[in-house]
Amino acid sequence: MAKITRHFADGATRARAVVHDGRVYTVATSPMKSESMEEQTREALKQLDARLAEAGTDKSHVLSVQVFITDMSRKGEMNKAWDAWVDPRNPPQRACMCVKLEDRDMVEMVVVAALR
Repeated sequence: MAKITRHFADGATRARAVVHDGRVYTVATSPMKSESMEEQTREALKQLDARLAEAGTDKSHVLSVQVFITDMSRKGEMNKAWDAWVDPRNPPQRACMCVKLEDRDMVEMVVVAALR
């Protein structure tokens, strides 16, 4: 049976990342709750970079991203931050969905990445 490694978050009932069978599963939101979707996306991507590094990988190994945003008419703002961040030589598969998120969150990303 493959080992499961959990990188725990502040709450005992959640993990920042889970590593299993050569893959990292993580989620990121912005710790800064600004009114700018672009800024929240940038901050979420910084969180993502940190979580991937903690798990032993980086954005060039991201396989799949599900991006949840609260307003599809502002997707261009999210894309601006995304396009500046993504590794153009190794772009992941990505889906973007409009949802209602908690509190003042405007962007949430669910990520699967391969280990290095």
